[in-house]
Amino acid sequence: MKTMKWLGAAGSAAALMLAAPTAWAQDDDILVGLITKTDTNPFFAKMREGAAAKAEELGVRFQAFAGKYDGDNDTQITAIENLIAAGADGILLLASDTKAIVPTVQKARDAGILVIALDTPLEPIDAADATFATDNFLAGEMIGQWALGTLGETAAQEAKIAFLDAHESQPTVDVKRDQGFMQGFGIDIKNPDRRGDEEDPRIIGHEMAGGSEVGGRDGMETLLQKDYDINVVYTINEPTAAGAWEALKGAGKDDGSVLITSVDGGCPGVRNVQDGVIGATSMQFPLLMAALGVEAVVDHARNGTLPAPSEGLDFYNTGVTLVTDRPVEGLDSIPSEDALALCWG
Repeated sequence: MKTMKWLGAAGSAAALMLAAPTAWAQDDDILVGLITKTDTNPFFAKMREGAAAKAEELGVRFQAFAGKYDGDNDTQITAIENLIAAGADGILLLASDTKAIVPTVQKARDAGILVIALDTPLEPIDAADATFATDNFLAGEMIGQWALGTLGETAAQEAKIAFLDAHESQPTVDVKRDQGFMQGFGIDIKNPDRRGDEEDPRIIGHEMAGGSEVGGRDGMETLLQKDYDINVVYTINEPTAAGAWEALKGAGKDDGSVLITSVDGGCPGVRNVQDGVIGATSMQFPLLMAALGVEAVVDHARNGTLPAPSEGLDFYNTGVTLVTDRPVEGLDSIPSEDALALCWG
C-alpha cells in the first residue's frame, strides 16, 4: 500500500494551508464523516467549518456529528454506527473518551472505513489508521516554560499551582498537555501517560473543568478554597481559562498576581492574551487538521494511500505556536497582535 507524502515539519503547517489545492476529481460517492466532542467549543466549530469547506472543494459528501457535551462517549458511538450504516469512506474523530471508543472504532475499520483521529490520539494510538494533531505535550511544555521563565527560578520554587484539566477519564490530549506543562515548569512527572502521581507540594490540586467556561470557573473557585494564594493556573483550553479568570476576579485576584496559561489559539483566547487575562497560550491549527483529514480520506478512497506520520513521531504534527505579550528570553513566541491574524473562531 502506498503512503501519502505530507510536509513533515510542524513549521510548514501554515505554508501547507496556503499552498495551491491538490487537483481532485469530483466523486459524489465518497462520504466523509466528522465527529467532534461538542458543537459549541470554537475549536470544534472551526474544525467542522474547515472540513465542510474542504469536502465541498473536493466534491465529496460530508456529514458532521457532535457529542452533547465534552465527555459524551455514547453519542460519539452512535455517530460512528450511523456512519458505518451510511457506508462512509472515512471518519474524522475527536474522541471524548480515547479508550472507551476504541471497540466501536474497530467496528468501523473492520467495515473498511478509514478512521483518522484529529487533535486527540486514541489509546493505543494505532487504534486509528492515522492521527493528525498538535504535539499536545509540547503545547503544554511551552506554556510551562513560559510560566517558569516569567516567575523566575527562585519564585517558581514557591509557586502554588492550580490545574484545571478536562475529565477524570484522562483522555490523551488532557494528560499530555497537563504533563507537558509540568515538565516545562520543572515538576517531576513520574509517568508521562498518567496525571496525579506527582508528589510536588507546589501542586494545589486538579479539578475537572470539562473544557468549558462554567467548569473553569467552578474548578477555580474550588481550588481557591483550598489555597487562596494560588499564583499559577494551568488550563486545558481557553474557555476554561476564561472561566478561571472570572473566579479569580470574583475573589479579588485580578491584579496581575496570578499567571493563567492555556492551549488553543482561538480568537477569543488571543484577545484575552491581549487584555492580560491569559498570560500565554499555545496556538493550534484546527483548519489544517480538518483539511488534511478530508484530503486523506479522499485519497485513500481513490488510491488506497495512507498518510505518514511526521518524522520521529507516531502522528502527523500540525504545529503549535506560543502566543504571549510577555516574551521570555530563549523561548520562541509571537505577540497577540500577530496571533490575531492567525487565530480562528
